[in-house]
Amino acid sequence: MTQPAAAPPAVPTPPSGPSGALDRRAWAALLTIGFGVALVIMDATIVNVALPVVMADLHLTAADAQWLNASYALVFAAVLITVGRLGDLHGRRRLFAAGIVLFMAASLVAGLSGGAPQLIVARLVQGLGAAMVVPSTLSTLNATFTGRARAIGFAVWGSAIGGMAAIGPLLGGWLATDVSWRWAFWLNIPVGLLVVVGIVRVVPETRDATAAPGRDAWGVLLSAVGMGGIVFALIESSWFGWTRQPSGALSPVPFALVGGVLAVVAFVRLEQRRSAAGRHVLVDLSLLRVRTFRAGIVAALIVAFGEFGLLFTLPLLLQGTLGYSALGTGGVILCLAMGTFLVSAALPRLSGRMSQRAIVQTGLALEAIAVGGLALSLSTSTSTLVLCLWLFGYGVGVGMATAQLTSLLLSDVPVQESGQASGLQSTVRQLGSALGVALLGGLLVSTLASSTRANLAAAGLPPGAVDGLTAAVKDSAGIAIAGLQTAPGMHTAATAAADAMVHASQVTTGLAAVALAVGLAATFALPRRSATPPPTPPAPAGHEAPDVV
Repeated sequence: MTQPAAAPPAVPTPPSGPSGALDRRAWAALLTIGFGVALVIMDATIVNVALPVVMADLHLTAADAQWLNASYALVFAAVLITVGRLGDLHGRRRLFAAGIVLFMAASLVAGLSGGAPQLIVARLVQGLGAAMVVPSTLSTLNATFTGRARAIGFAVWGSAIGGMAAIGPLLGGWLATDVSWRWAFWLNIPVGLLVVVGIVRVVPETRDATAAPGRDAWGVLLSAVGMGGIVFALIESSWFGWTRQPSGALSPVPFALVGGVLAVVAFVRLEQRRSAAGRHVLVDLSLLRVRTFRAGIVAALIVAFGEFGLLFTLPLLLQGTLGYSALGTGGVILCLAMGTFLVSAALPRLSGRMSQRAIVQTGLALEAIAVGGLALSLSTSTSTLVLCLWLFGYGVGVGMATAQLTSLLLSDVPVQESGQASGLQSTVRQLGSALGVALLGGLLVSTLASSTRANLAAAGLPPGAVDGLTAAVKDSAGIAIAGLQTAPGMHTAATAAADAMVHASQVTTGLAAVALAVGLAATFALPRRSATPPPTPPAPAGHEAPDVV
């Protein structure tokens, strides 16, 4: 446990009125925070849409594509706890600004990449920058706003994410189709510069005024190794195999998985011992005794699994099999983002009529129904209107669930520990997204390979052709199907592969719907409470203190 400071500073006035009303400066700070985290979301949506074009241009394999997405989530998950605590100790505004600058620098390098290694490394660094942004924005919101202003703050935070997510897919599709996929990364630079200006001018500095500085180097190492080992094993299991590689050699997957699990167990035991001895800890595990936080992060893990797995697989189906361009794919996914944007804007009014738990549960129910309906509707002749309707409904669910779930799970966390709580819940979300990309992406590829092989064999193709075509379809995660559809004399093979891709997408999308339904069930452990809490009295001296800029 952290020790109280000997002489805590006085508490200056937060950037909102005594009744929780937001003044002009508070609105500007809130929008800066919202657009800072939205930059991270926008980048992910742009990259998802541009991924097939990047794969073709840089000759990436399906494994490269998975790592392009999962490496970002891997670093995000590995360091979130650490950087969240750094923000508590040294200032969240400072961490926010540093994260945006690092994110912009990595975006510049990513856009200059000439191959998979450089691009994946750039994505790793982007993940580090994003890991600095997310907990600093969440904990700043949690520490700065009270009462109705807090509910409005989380709703605007969600609206900013929805707005950028609405622009991201369409913009990414246009850039990848008519300009260059490289601008999908370089676009982060002008947006990031605007956010930096806002941070410097209007965002208040907050920190944990009760925490004494300290180091937990082994905790940092064990948490990073544990998260990294687990995510690596899940990502590479479909390529190396769980026990043996295709060559017959031992697979590194079980060693990475067991090592990751053991590191996590060692991390938990280390933090428990340090806490009992009164020493500085990276994570205060007593946070897990807070019922809302414990139940909320379980729900967040499962929901992120379903959401991010779907967003990884859908663009591959649309562009590789159904004939959509990158711009067309962006237009379809725009329907999802528009649903999120529209309902997020209505949340402040809705929060006065429903409890936070009810809003979260309604959103998750809509998500599960929409994704399940999408799975049942997928075929080689699915209309754009049907896809858009299901995705719009899914987006409405995301808009209702995401911000309110975040607000609810942090609601009972002591404000002075909001940084590490934000980091821990964000770590869980990113672990869920990495699991979704790894498991659902791996399931997509393995099901695609087995179904393609079976369909080609049933069509009477010779074994050599079956092996070659199956390998091409599998290694490209289905992108090669578009080439088969236009190649002379390949109609039979193209049809067999396209049917296999649709079947694989149905399986993975259906599993995502099941995961969302399980996440919905987990929310029943959350308490009912109003989404607009009464104004919170000022914190006593020695607790959270936002500094006047």
